Amino acid sequence: MIAQTEKSPNKIFNKSVLSSYGTIIAGILIIIIFSVLSPSSFATVDNFINITRQISLLVVIAVGATLVMSVNEFDLSIGAIASLGGVVSAKLATEGVPIVLCILIPVLVGFLVGFINGSIITHFNVLSFVTTLAMGTVIGGFTFWFTGGSTIFENIPDGFKWIGQTGIAGIPMLSIIMLVLVLVFWFLMTQMSVGRRFYAIGGNEKASKVSGIPIKKYKTFAFALCGMLAALTGALLASRLGSAHPTGGDGYFLNAYAAVFLGMTVVRSGIPNIFGTLFGAAVLGILANGLTILEIPTFLQNVITGMIIIIALIIQKLGRENT
Repeated sequence: MIAQTEKSPNKIFNKSVLSSYGTIIAGILIIIIFSVLSPSSFATVDNFINITRQISLLVVIAVGATLVMSVNEFDLSIGAIASLGGVVSAKLATEGVPIVLCILIPVLVGFLVGFINGSIITHFNVLSFVTTLAMGTVIGGFTFWFTGGSTIFENIPDGFKWIGQTGIAGIPMLSIIMLVLVLVFWFLMTQMSVGRRFYAIGGNEKASKVSGIPIKKYKTFAFALCGMLAALTGALLASRLGSAHPTGGDGYFLNAYAAVFLGMTVVRSGIPNIFGTLFGAAVLGILANGLTILEIPTFLQNVITGMIIIIALIIQKLGRENT
């Protein structure tokens, strides 16, 4: 007998739907469920505006993770870089440094750390997992030394807190910054040659090298941008809280990559993309907001987030099999 090799059209269709619209379907279902369970608290304009503020920092750091994943690499140091950015910006603020420099200097520090990460990985051909994990450990130790292991909160001027705690026409400044950065990096990734080369390297590094793309240069640049956005996340977090802790940015690492993986089932199936990451972060933010309103313990929220990552990976596997 001849073996059956053709895939069922219904099976292929189902996998295609999951791969292309899984996150969108999940997001709609989550909104419906929380709207039914808590209509007076969840399904309000004010709450949805609040959600945009809550996810703003996650989106900023997740955009950086998206850039690194587009060249088929990972940066495990983004949480530590965010913590470093936060304490540096807060320390500068307490010393009376102009607010613009309190944000700009940590961003430059993050860019430098990312550049070092990328340079080590590309020039010595070592795994990004190991390199960035080690770099995160180094940065974490330095941050503890820099702060003495304590939170920076005394003598932080109100001007420094303005960005993180105010808004324009009822829209939080953090939400505005998030949307601007999303548009900027969407343009970079889709309309500029640097973005197309990122995707070319991530899709087929050998072919990209043969076509003349300087692999080391673009990979290093991706890591540098990632470090820059991670440090900016930390600085904005310090502004929002009016304080900075040496581990303040560590919690963003898992959720950042969860947002990226979820976003890979939106717009461009199986490919890291900026708008997909925004939507993935929105799903996580809506989920966290709804669970908090329903008074679900934080540890259970972490369990659910981890499960979402696993489901996203399964969806990606199903999508790749649909060929």
